[in-house]
Amino acid sequence: MSLTHTAILKAPARDGAYKLSDGGGLHLLVQKGGSKLWRFRYRFGGKENMLALGAFPEVSLAAARTRRDDAKKLLAEEIDPNTKRKLDKVAAAVAAANTFGAISAEYLARLKDKGCAETTIEKNRWLLEDLSAPLANRPISAISPAEILIVLQKVEKSGRRESARRLRGVIGTVFRFAVATLRAKDDPTYALRGALLPPIVQHRPAITDESRLGALMNSIDEYDGWPTLRAALQLLVLTMTRPGDVRLMRRSEIIFPKALWRIPAERMKMRRPHEVPLSRQALAVLRGIWDVSASGLVLPSIRSASKPLSENAMNAALRRLGYGKDEVTAHGFRSSASTILNERGFNPDVIEAALAHQDEDDVRRAYNRTTYLKERVVLMQDWADLLDEFRQQQMALRAA
Repeated sequence: MSLTHTAILKAPARDGAYKLSDGGGLHLLVQKGGSKLWRFRYRFGGKENMLALGAFPEVSLAAARTRRDDAKKLLAEEIDPNTKRKLDKVAAAVAAANTFGAISAEYLARLKDKGCAETTIEKNRWLLEDLSAPLANRPISAISPAEILIVLQKVEKSGRRESARRLRGVIGTVFRFAVATLRAKDDPTYALRGALLPPIVQHRPAITDESRLGALMNSIDEYDGWPTLRAALQLLVLTMTRPGDVRLMRRSEIIFPKALWRIPAERMKMRRPHEVPLSRQALAVLRGIWDVSASGLVLPSIRSASKPLSENAMNAALRRLGYGKDEVTAHGFRSSASTILNERGFNPDVIEAALAHQDEDDVRRAYNRTTYLKERVVLMQDWADLLDEFRQQQMALRAA
């Protein structure tokens, strides 16, 4: 006779455990202490087996019958329900361990092993760890296109269309890595092609007027914020390097006796080492903040001595100085130097070498790397002296 909900509720505890049958192999085991457990008895491979279906009342009578019927369907397909349950638990554990965050960390480690530039790794880390944070703890196989779209649209709505586009690409790369390592079935970002607005192409704003650049340099010198942030902006202008190069500058790369900064190939955009002659002014800036960090970084973050400054911190400092994002950016200082030096008649080839631009001609490229170092020593000092001249002219105007 089949059980009823009322009969189950009234089933009393006894001195020993006993069973109440519901039929079809399903029964309720009433324990000595009064707890009531659902069990399904079945035969598989000629042997009798028992499958636990949960406890009453958490698992109702109707739910227990559904679970029994599901188990019978597996038996009809010659699948042992207990084995299936164990395999499902293993799969769930594997899925829980293979989160988007964990696989992203593996992907970043592979970039490092492949010798990618530190700036490339840092940009990917920012995209995957910061902008993709809502996905970090989700099993990668369970993430839907809709979840990813929400993350992308949040970035897009903040006005960072290019970042949203790059984010979709790098998330897709992580998923394809997961597919290749058998931890995901497909790349859900494929379905999101065309879902984002195209980025607005803008040239990086830069101040190319000597008078205005002098005023900016005075403002940077007077910046009363974090010392390494002020030094980073000063070095950015003095060395004509990229923000990522300056942010990731390490103490071991600075050779004071030779007045030289040696940037390793893995950190350079063009994947070749670059030597930057340091002017007297650049050396003075470095000596001024040399003891700020005990780590290997010359310009540590405000929040952690083991992490570098962010490019956003540099741009934020420029905004606090009163310069809008349409006037100047951290990356725009290279354009300032290039424009002014070319207008003043300095050797264009030496300027290009100082900017670490890749020459498409192999012979010219080799020549630039070997012969132009001496010329660049002169150029960098001349550029630093010009910046001082621009500063002084602005100070004189202010005093007048």
